[in-house]
Amino acid sequence: MKANKLSSLNSPLGSAALHSKELSTLNSTLFYLFTLLPLTAFAWQGEVAVETPNTQLLLTAWEGGDLRQSYYGDKSATLQELRDAGCDLSFHALPAFGTVDAVQAPALQVQHFDGDLNLELKVTNYEVLDGSAAKTHVFTMTDKLMPFTVKIFYKAYKNVDIIETWTEISHQEKRAITLKRFDSGHLTLRQGDMWITHLHGNWAAEAGPTMEPVTQGMKTIRNTDGARNSHLDAPELMLSLDGRPQEQTGRTIGLALCWSGNFELRVNTISHKEHHVYAGIDPLSSEYVLEPKEIFETPHLAMTYSSEGMGGVSRNFHNWARKEGMFHRGMRTGDILLNSWEGIYLDITEEKIIKMMDDIAAFGGELFVMDDGWFGDKYPRKKDDSSLGDWVVDKSKLPNGIKALTDAARQRKIKFGIWIEPEMSNTVSELYEQHPDWVLQTKGRELKLGRGGTQVVLDMTNPKVQEFVFSVVDNLMTQYPEISYIKWDANASIQNYGSLYLPKSKQNNIYIDYHRGLVKTLQRIREKYPDLVIQDCASGGGRANYGLLPYFDEFWVSDNTDALQRVYMQYGTSLFFPANAMACHINHCPYWNTGKRVIPVKFRCDVAMSGRLGIELQPKDMTDEERQQCTACFADYKQLRPIVQTGDLYRLISPYDRKGVAALMYCLNGAAVLFVYKTENFYDQPLPRLRLAGLNPDKAYTLTERNVRVGEKPCKLSGKRFTGRFLMDVGIEVPLWEDYASRVFELK
Repeated sequence: MKANKLSSLNSPLGSAALHSKELSTLNSTLFYLFTLLPLTAFAWQGEVAVETPNTQLLLTAWEGGDLRQSYYGDKSATLQELRDAGCDLSFHALPAFGTVDAVQAPALQVQHFDGDLNLELKVTNYEVLDGSAAKTHVFTMTDKLMPFTVKIFYKAYKNVDIIETWTEISHQEKRAITLKRFDSGHLTLRQGDMWITHLHGNWAAEAGPTMEPVTQGMKTIRNTDGARNSHLDAPELMLSLDGRPQEQTGRTIGLALCWSGNFELRVNTISHKEHHVYAGIDPLSSEYVLEPKEIFETPHLAMTYSSEGMGGVSRNFHNWARKEGMFHRGMRTGDILLNSWEGIYLDITEEKIIKMMDDIAAFGGELFVMDDGWFGDKYPRKKDDSSLGDWVVDKSKLPNGIKALTDAARQRKIKFGIWIEPEMSNTVSELYEQHPDWVLQTKGRELKLGRGGTQVVLDMTNPKVQEFVFSVVDNLMTQYPEISYIKWDANASIQNYGSLYLPKSKQNNIYIDYHRGLVKTLQRIREKYPDLVIQDCASGGGRANYGLLPYFDEFWVSDNTDALQRVYMQYGTSLFFPANAMACHINHCPYWNTGKRVIPVKFRCDVAMSGRLGIELQPKDMTDEERQQCTACFADYKQLRPIVQTGDLYRLISPYDRKGVAALMYCLNGAAVLFVYKTENFYDQPLPRLRLAGLNPDKAYTLTERNVRVGEKPCKLSGKRFTGRFLMDVGIEVPLWEDYASRVFELK
């Protein structure tokens, strides 16, 4: 650990703290230098560069002064050059109510114990924590009047272009204070032709990108579900600084709030020269009561910059996720699995489960997951209106218990997984009968009920509930240690805003303390079961966020597995999340979510192959063609999997551009995999020539078509050899004649 006092930062005076008399002399000298002499290097000794391999955030800080943010971008700029160019460098790093003018919205606002709403924060200390993976810059700021402290952290990674920022808030006032706004981070950007890209969607239609110019006024993106925050609006965005967003070019900033609860992202464009960007917990119904000496840590805000457009930002996030943002870090890949849900839904029996195991093993799959419907004693889980919370085996469905299933999986040389929804309960359950006070509620008010007309959310602010949720996993793993995979679901929002555990004075803490309790529980599970693979599911993609992904291996992109719509949803999801985090399954067809649309099995396979491949149907109902195609798909995917799941993603053609085709590719260690999907089909329709990306222009690549349609030969491109320069500059004509045509190529 390296620590510096701000008054001596980069100064020949040394690192020792200065006495008050010396400070007075120094301040007089600095006043003389600032006002009477030309700007010199000595006059800017308070400069701090927060650096990643290719980017930097430039700050200025003086002891007794405010912390200022001057620049965020690549390393081509210095503060002296910015000053010489006439750039304004005096932006508040964390604008506080009472310090900034009325035009600029605050990122921080508190109400002191005596009712005072003002803050005048001044820097009192600066230190650098130098670790193996990252260097963290810590600025301590205190209020001029009250014993109130804010620590601002900037964690710059050494092997990926990501900076995380967050704050720690504490005080020693006489009584509790109220945090009224507490953003994790703030950026000031020069006003110009800036566009914002953010994700919006709904159940079964997640992750649709909205791209729009940033205009005057306040743009707010918010989610208030309570338990899940990626349905409707998601906690990530991109800012394109050079006009309309481009995939491969243009200066672009990406932000991801690492939080699983309610959030608010704001872009305030005022009538000066700047855009002000804020990200943090949504303060609506969440003004936090903070006791003296208690430390409140805001969620981390991950930010990145790239001059390679949206694709560069995506690759930065993906690399960071694999190194830092997912539980099983590194280049780990996921197994090919069969999930029982869309095959048999709640109609689980031992006979059906074992037959499905036979099928997935025959296809060459590696894992079987038994979904909802296996539990309940007094209240068997026959419909979705009972039994949540009663995590005991329904012996009428599974007379030989889960042990018989794990034994059966081992005999077939596949792994076994299971579904749970531990944060929720039904009012028709033994758990609710025994612990009605464990449910979020307000005493005296009628419960609002969710799925099935009986579903409620457990109070994760309560340590007893946290212990129960931990025990759900712990009991399963203790009794059945061969379970290798858990699908963790969350199918309810917080509708009943009230906690019988929290005191009346702290009911506003519910939205925040719920997620703190959830994370605390997940940390315990991960500490005890580090090898267990856990999927994050929440009515589909309701929890695709970096607040929870550090405790999960992957997430379920959507409950909608229709392949055509998945092309669109997986495109949007890939803006921020890597392929090995995205669970993508082959579905049955026609599909109930999208009417009578019939999509060929090859197209369904090719779409699912672009993420973590799985299958979600009843194998016994498959045609011979579907069985053969899935078997071929699985075999090819096992060879392509390291490239797909851990390679660098290049999105070549967006389905949202309506060019009749969508295309993407992954590159890893000199090899690549290319996916091409025909999304529209019209007579005499011109399709674009496909120009690839991410290749070495001086190397030659051989194209080999993979997952060829059953009964057909590879297309004419298969076996051909091209230079990387030709593939990227000129491109190839991919044969896509039929409705729902698709191709997968391996490049070596």
